[in-house]
Amino acid sequence: MSDAVFTADDALASDAPTRALSTAARGETGVIVAVRGETGAAEAVAPDELERRLLEMGFVEGARIEILQEGLFGRDPIAVRVDDTRVALRRREARAVTVQFDG
Repeated sequence: MSDAVFTADDALASDAPTRALSTAARGETGVIVAVRGETGAAEAVAPDELERRLLEMGFVEGARIEILQEGLFGRDPIAVRVDDTRVALRRREARAVTVQFDG
């Protein structure tokens, strides 16, 4: 097993497209390249509070993610593996996370 670490800078240097985590489907994997509080929609939580919450849950640049499950109705919420942690997240909150998806 390799000890190499894949960082957000490595992800940005590749040709793979980046997009919001909210657009991901079950089984997709990638690397987080940005986390910001602004989602482009009206939120019940202030942008800086949303960003803080996401960072505390492990959504940090360079973290590996995988979409594990999607909710039955409207595909919401989603279950995401962030490195070795499983987190449930609403898609409107997932818009604040930019991911470079594999392949």
